[in-house]
This record gives sequence, C-alpha cells and structure tokens, in this order.
Amino acid sequence: MKLSQLRAVVAVADCGNFSEAALELELTQPAISHAIATLEEELGVPLFARGRHGAVLTPAGERILFHARQTLHSLEMIQQEANLHKGLHGGHVRIAAFRSVATHLLPKAIAQFHDQFSEVAVTIIECPAFTEVEKCLREGRADIGVTYLPTSDEFEVWEIIRDEYVVLLPPKAKVSSPKITWEDIAVYSPVLLACLPCGKPLHHHLKYVAPFMNVVGDIQEDSTVVSMVNQGLRAAILPRLAAVPIPPQVQVYSLPVPLERVMAVAILSDTLHIPAVFTFLEMLRKFDFYSLAKSTY
Repeated sequence: MKLSQLRAVVAVADCGNFSEAALELELTQPAISHAIATLEEELGVPLFARGRHGAVLTPAGERILFHARQTLHSLEMIQQEANLHKGLHGGHVRIAAFRSVATHLLPKAIAQFHDQFSEVAVTIIECPAFTEVEKCLREGRADIGVTYLPTSDEFEVWEIIRDEYVVLLPPKAKVSSPKITWEDIAVYSPVLLACLPCGKPLHHHLKYVAPFMNVVGDIQEDSTVVSMVNQGLRAAILPRLAAVPIPPQVQVYSLPVPLERVMAVAILSDTLHIPAVFTFLEMLRKFDFYSLAKSTY
C-alpha cells in the first residue's frame, strides 16, 4: 500500500470522478485509475462503483476513506513536527543526569535557555548513577548526558565542573589539629561513602591512601548519609555537591589527600541531533557552573 494510492482515493472521493481527481493531483487520469485499481486488487474489495455519472464510494470504500484521511493527516502532522524541530520554534531536548546535578545545576541552566527559546521543551531524566546516564545516551532515551570523566571514546564530552570530595563529621566530633587526618576519620568506623558505582573513584582512592580504613557504601541516597552524620552516627565522605544541603551543625573538611570528581556534558558521537540540542549544548559550554555550585554550598 502506497501513500499515492491513499491520496488518489481521497481525491476521487472528494471530486466524484477520476478526471477531476487527476487534475487536482496533477496526474493523468490513467495514473489515477491504475492507483485505485491496484489498491482494490491488493485489498480484495472494490472502493468505487464506476458509472456514467462518475465514481461513488462503496460501503467498504466509505470506511477505508475514513482511515485514508486519518493516515494522510498523520503524515502532515509528522512533517509539521519535523519542520518545528528543524528550527528553534519547537522541539524537545532530553538531558540525563544523576541527582546532584539534576537538583543543583541543571534547573538554572534550563531556565536560562528557556528565557531565549521558550518554545523548546527541555526535560531532565534523573538517573541513579553516571552509568545509567551513559546507558540512556546509548539507547537513544536522552540527547545529552552529564557523566564523569574519563569516559569511553563513544562519547563526545566537554568538562563543566570539578566537585571535591569532602569529609563530613558529626556535630560533636573532636579533631586533634586544624587539618584532619585519616585517623580522625577512621574513629567513626565504618565510614560511609558514596554508593557504587558513583563512588567508584573514591573507593579506589581510599584503597591507595588509607587502606586501613573500614568503609561501607551501601546507602543509595546521599541525603540519608548526611542525615546519619548529623545524628552523630557516622562520618562520611561525599562529593560536596551531593552532600548539599549540609546541616550547619555538621563539620566539613577537605580530604587529607584531595580528590575531585570531574563532570562533563556528553553526547553520543556521530549522532544526528536537532538544532535545539546543539543550541542547548552551546549554552551549557558557556554556563558558569562553578559560580552556581558555590552559591549552593
């Protein structure tokens, strides 16, 4: 079944005869007759009763005409939607990110973009970990993602921010010197860490610089970890942005041996994107994520 056949059915039904339908579609009458005849043969039912006074729809033809009109209307809507996405008067940008970025960084960036391009829809897909972000990109469920560096060569990436890991101590914790030591932290064994796989860089770091420390990373929500520290139950090591908002009573220190998570905007390499996606990417490149992050601490 071809769209040209459906257009012929609609034209003949509207005009009442084959010759006028041919003029409307700028085709010859034999071409219209052939399109209708081959469709009738394919469907196995006559669509028109032909006579000296023109072409009249059969009962089957009346029902099929309804669906033909719907199909052609849907085709027109598909083309209109595509035309919208070609420009910046419409379209949809999908961004996959883990919680701390989705909560503290992206909303402000999206609001800035929306001020200029209000007709472009932008949605956030919140993922439990950067690995899920990358999976969303691979499967085509997101156009843009925020992940960790380094990542695989299948992605084109732009670094946007470096977020330091910090030590959170309970409100009544005692530290022997202005600069915290691994021993000060180990007092609150087991020390809570960011859950894997997001905490993978930190786990590797601690194995190298503090292998004696007893740690655990089985709590999914960063806010739960912070709450436990605030209640005096444990110490924790988290990315600063993931720990926000940090209760004022909780003590915050830099790590004895510093560590950062490097975050980047990523797109799947060699993938065709609509202009709205590239415009949003260009805005993200220029956005001051560092100032925004500092304002949230």
